[in-house]
Amino acid sequence: MNLDAKIFVAGHNGLVGSAILKTLKNKGYFNIVTRNRTELDLMDYYSVDSFFKAEQPEYVFLAAAKVGGILDNNLRRGTFIYENLMIQNHVIHLSHVYKVKKLLFLGSTCIYPKDCPQPIKEEYLLTGPLEYTNEPYAIAKIAGIKLCESYNIQYGTNFLSVMPTNLYGPNDNFDLEKSHVLPALIRKIHLAKLFQDDDIEGIKNNLKVDTIEEVQSILNTHGITNSSVEIWGSGQPMREFLWSEDMAESCVFVMNNVNFEACVLNTNEVRNTHINIGTGSDVSIKTLANLIKETINYKGEFTFNTSKPDGTLKKLTDSSKINALGWTHSMSLEEGVKKLYSWYLQNSI
Repeated sequence: MNLDAKIFVAGHNGLVGSAILKTLKNKGYFNIVTRNRTELDLMDYYSVDSFFKAEQPEYVFLAAAKVGGILDNNLRRGTFIYENLMIQNHVIHLSHVYKVKKLLFLGSTCIYPKDCPQPIKEEYLLTGPLEYTNEPYAIAKIAGIKLCESYNIQYGTNFLSVMPTNLYGPNDNFDLEKSHVLPALIRKIHLAKLFQDDDIEGIKNNLKVDTIEEVQSILNTHGITNSSVEIWGSGQPMREFLWSEDMAESCVFVMNNVNFEACVLNTNEVRNTHINIGTGSDVSIKTLANLIKETINYKGEFTFNTSKPDGTLKKLTDSSKINALGWTHSMSLEEGVKKLYSWYLQNSI
């Protein structure tokens, strides 16, 4: 991409989209187009068509998606599959219609089977049943990969797909009901630390409530006391975590250095052209919780609610494909947790 190339970052306010936008600006790109949800509804085909017709972007980063944690994914299954399908169908199809030079679709490693061999290679896609709690979201992301592949084959487009592992970083979602495990643990343990320090006003400000009764109700609901924090599941599942700004660097790297032809391994049947993005190492949820506990300096204990789902027991990506292309991550988990907690303290009020 030339520095003056017209670039559309879809989902620029989200975790990954905001990191991509920041990375592009830091690298000197200045002709970047963004729209928030009130300005452009990506689920409305005609609005997206009008946008592409007016703006004519040359490159598209498709980071917009409906995302959430285990509870949110499992309870709103229809919402997750419908909204993600509509968003990606409209953006990918109209990128073809308006002759976008290159599109990068961001998926998720939840596309892989629940009981996948480890570490997970790209060719393991569609080799077994998905993990149940996020199956609708995963199916939508698989459809996005196949839409990009199919348009490339039929129309000669240059649409690429990357599958990030679990991401965390600035602009993460810390909602107690809807967030992913790492930001959820940061907020829960932070609240427990405030409780431990008898900082009731700090808890009220964090939860945006006015009374002790409201504080107690929310803390009880989420298993937070001054001496313990409840964590869903057994704490044994292993997870891999990637700093969102590392992910953004990989996205710009792929956009500038990789074309669809380089991802085709078998010319008879074009499959699995997507690229995993990860760190190559994982930790247990229990180890992660203890790392956050140490970072926040919380002195309480953890209780593990084994009546709640663990999800996939191990999900470690094989990132040898992106490594061979010339990219590797730079942020360690320990440093990333410190940076994210610092960001949270500055932005939580």
